[in-house]
Amino acid sequence: MMKSAQDVIDSDLSYICSNLQEEFSAIAGKKLLIIGGAGFLGYYLVQAILHWNKITDDSQTIELTVYDNYIRGIPDWLTNLEGDPHLTLTKHDITHPLPSDIDDFQYIIHAASIASPTYYRKYPIETMDANVNGLRTLLEYCLQQKEKDKPVEGFLFYSTSEIYGDPSPENIPTPETYRGNVSCTGPRACYDESKRYGETLCVNFAQQYELPIKTARPFNNYGPGLKITDKRVLPDFARDVLAGKDIVMLSDGSPTRTFCYIADAIVGYYKILVKGRPGEAYNIGIEKPEISMANLAERVVELSSEIFDYQGKVVRQASADKDYLIDNPNRRCPVIAKAQTELGYNPSISVDEGLKRSLIWYKDNSQAEEA
Repeated sequence: MMKSAQDVIDSDLSYICSNLQEEFSAIAGKKLLIIGGAGFLGYYLVQAILHWNKITDDSQTIELTVYDNYIRGIPDWLTNLEGDPHLTLTKHDITHPLPSDIDDFQYIIHAASIASPTYYRKYPIETMDANVNGLRTLLEYCLQQKEKDKPVEGFLFYSTSEIYGDPSPENIPTPETYRGNVSCTGPRACYDESKRYGETLCVNFAQQYELPIKTARPFNNYGPGLKITDKRVLPDFARDVLAGKDIVMLSDGSPTRTFCYIADAIVGYYKILVKGRPGEAYNIGIEKPEISMANLAERVVELSSEIFDYQGKVVRQASADKDYLIDNPNRRCPVIAKAQTELGYNPSISVDEGLKRSLIWYKDNSQAEEA
């Protein structure tokens, strides 16, 4: 039984690496750049590589560089890794020109973006800048590297399941071929539309210049690394539980989602980076169960009473933010057949197991600066 955040992390990293032996062997001896490596996705993207380096022989190590603007300072987990010989941390804002002494990277992951609705509505221009101008800068770098005969071998852009908007019922579960039903002026548009345009950029650079650019469309990832102050649904629930308060729901609880635990998602992302087809996008998530927010809250209560002897319950109240649920899709659920058949992606961590691990992790990470 896992008792601490460290138990959870150790177990997750070992799971990720055992499911990525082929992919990490392909990147072995190469240089990988992760932009936005101090964020939620960076948490395990970075640690998985360093874990691989520890368990493999010296000839198989991966050299990792992280760029981040550290807008909230360098997180402790990253500072703790600072002495690692295979890790270089660089403070850099991807909306600015790349450093003049930038290395020759063979693999690049662009994970720099605000992704929490509360925060991207607060910083809409910055959100768009990272997804559009930051991405363009990186794609130009890929092109230059090809011209220098030092080509990038794999580039991953993080898009989002939000590019589908609010699909009509016959388009749920949603395959990659669905074109979306999205507002270009609503409160979420700064995120949704910049990701859509980002995908268009990626497809055209991939086709026009024959560059190995691939796209991930994450569906509701959760778990370690997602700060308790993030304002997304699970961190909010965890914050209430750990404060010994009732869980407050700000909606009627009817919207449904499929929640994909971060360890499963990370496996999917590295598979796209290495094996994905250039110019293609892949849904990464789980197909079932589809859970309503109300049901998710009840599960968190149940698991928390089991793990922490939590005594609270679920209560509902209206959000003070009038735009809180505008353009919020009623259902979100992927078809993952493409990632399964082309990449061998096979998520296997159940929702209850993922929630349990997340709650244990939050218990040891209940203090965090604003996300």
